[in-house]
Amino acid sequence: MNQLPKLLGFQLNNQEWFAENVSLLSIAQKYGTPCYVYSKQALIEAFSAYEGACLRLDGSRRARVHFAMKSNSNLAILDLFAGLGAGFDLVSGGELDRVIAAGASPAVCVFSGVGKSVAEISRALQVGVKCFNVESIPELTRINAVAKQLNLIAPISLRVNPDVDAKTHPYISTGLKDNKFGIAYESVLETYLAAKNMSHCNITGIDCHIGSQILDINPYIDALDRIFLLIKELRTHGIEIHHLDIGGGLGIDYGGEEAPNITDFANTLLNHIESCGFGDLEIIFEPGRSLVGNAGLLLTKVEYLKPTEAKNFCIVDAAMNDLMRPAMYEAFHHIEPVVQKAIPQNIYDVVGPVCETGDWLGKDRPLAVEPDDVLMILSAGAYGSSMSSNYNTRPRAAEVMVSDHQTYLIRERETIQSLFAGEHLLPKKNEG
Repeated sequence: MNQLPKLLGFQLNNQEWFAENVSLLSIAQKYGTPCYVYSKQALIEAFSAYEGACLRLDGSRRARVHFAMKSNSNLAILDLFAGLGAGFDLVSGGELDRVIAAGASPAVCVFSGVGKSVAEISRALQVGVKCFNVESIPELTRINAVAKQLNLIAPISLRVNPDVDAKTHPYISTGLKDNKFGIAYESVLETYLAAKNMSHCNITGIDCHIGSQILDINPYIDALDRIFLLIKELRTHGIEIHHLDIGGGLGIDYGGEEAPNITDFANTLLNHIESCGFGDLEIIFEPGRSLVGNAGLLLTKVEYLKPTEAKNFCIVDAAMNDLMRPAMYEAFHHIEPVVQKAIPQNIYDVVGPVCETGDWLGKDRPLAVEPDDVLMILSAGAYGSSMSSNYNTRPRAAEVMVSDHQTYLIRERETIQSLFAGEHLLPKKNEG
């Protein structure tokens, strides 16, 4: 892969890159590096692409988007999507509190995740989430017990593991029988029957999520067809399903992939649902990457160029703690100088300062760069900042939103002192 991904909100003008007509170089100079930059225009356009399928011409709604906030949980982004009408897909109590802090309603949140604690379930019940996506029988039993203790009714759906191969990276595949997610297809009926008899659970829907960075629509169709069979069988047992959560996972173009058009993708699935006789259900999409992935990038400064007999290294100030995907998944991100220079090109491994051989951001990249140049690492809006860490006692990067030719700091760069502010030394023994 060596071609630029299809970007919204970022443009190359006169050999310099801009975000909504704001120079990326000026952003690096103002806010420092590493720095995540997001285009508000790109975020809105991606959301509108889903809405193009979710809304009919008469304004009635075919489906609703619930943003998978694990991909990017910045409060400004949550606030933007909430204002556009999105709900949210949560996987932790912390994400629930982020939604509330952003001013959105818990009533538009579905709570997924395989390891919900008693405290998380209690909090979600008390604030009134839309639904729990239940991923095991022990979890179902726990939710019922917590709801009983609180004298509340828990709205639940089951996350079905349909054993469908999404043909994606094994670490982000979630719909196979050997994945930890969801309830095995063969056990779904008995689990729904158990839920039906629980005093403090109310069955509202059914959920399915098969993976991430999926570029082929056929696995979605296969999964839906298996879900339809379950819904029909559940109806014969007096169990009515009111909503169908398709999950997310639609892939993006990282540079060379053919990602489906969002509106065409959503229309194809919704048309299939309606043609199979399930158009009366409330339909939920849970996109993450396809909303934010190509709406954000990571700026980083070249510290050193280090030639060796085996490799040329371009050592930058961003590292695996800032962008984990290359080290974790061997993921490809296009890397480009912010200012294009008429100097000789060399082939570099782009690496960071973290003390790990696995700390690389790109391998064998043709780059025309010098020390102190600024590079942009593209398609970093999803699973970039949200997966970042403080490994090697490195503060997490600043985050900036560009909107209407203006820049807004939406996350301050952490200070080193803040990283150990909650730590305590052992008391010293008295001497003498």
